[in-house]
Amino acid sequence: MIIRSVFRHISPSSRRKMTTHNTNAACCTIPPVISDYTPKGIFKSVGSFDKVYVTGPDTSTNAIVCVYDIFGFYPQTQQGADIVASTLKTKVYMPDFFEPDGPFPHDPFPPTTDEGKEALQNFFGTTANPQKNIAKLIEFGNHLKTNGAAKVGAYGFCWGGKVTVCAAGENTPFSSVSIIHPAMLSAEDSEKLTVPLAIYPSKDEPKEEFEKIVGILAKKPFADSCDNKYYSNMHHGWAAARGDLKNEENKKEFEDVYTKLVNFFKKTLA
Repeated sequence: MIIRSVFRHISPSSRRKMTTHNTNAACCTIPPVISDYTPKGIFKSVGSFDKVYVTGPDTSTNAIVCVYDIFGFYPQTQQGADIVASTLKTKVYMPDFFEPDGPFPHDPFPPTTDEGKEALQNFFGTTANPQKNIAKLIEFGNHLKTNGAAKVGAYGFCWGGKVTVCAAGENTPFSSVSIIHPAMLSAEDSEKLTVPLAIYPSKDEPKEEFEKIVGILAKKPFADSCDNKYYSNMHHGWAAARGDLKNEENKKEFEDVYTKLVNFFKKTLA
């Protein structure tokens, strides 16, 4: 059931409402988005991970973890991490959750043959098993806090969105989390949240589930710190590996969502 949900998503008023716009006080200006991008960070071993993309200043007191989508490290996703790091002057870590097996092949995708579909199912049952990777993310967040980070945030895309939101329950090491075009979107996950959430789905995620989540978060004690926007004009993946930054509309919304993400973390990690 979970695997079918993942495949589907990857294929092309309360008194206490969540914030749905940026105020002038919280506004941050992000660097220009580039279509042919060379990542600025480095790869190094951190915690239990042999390979982690790390970007941002060493003087940072906080840390943010990025959980990539099923295609792993991609220039679009790394550019997003560089934007977050440089704008907030915060260290951003993107662990290789799929080591040593590697990510799912980007091309051709989505798989059309029975063999390809079976390979995707096997990938989610093994390398990308959500429960296993939720535990990895929590462990990594605790590692960063143990090693000096005052506050730690996390954000994830697609499969990484599911992992991220499920790592933000009781005893979470994270102060706030965000999910962008998340796969397996479930209102039930948001019931268990103990920290603010920013949620930015695409048109390919179920809007009714998104609206349920907005309603649940509106009743949380941290509702005023949450944020949301439903990107009805964007496809699943527009802010990560499947983003086409040579397309003007995609580029515009890429800039928009990272501006919102930066403002969210600026507010919740202060």
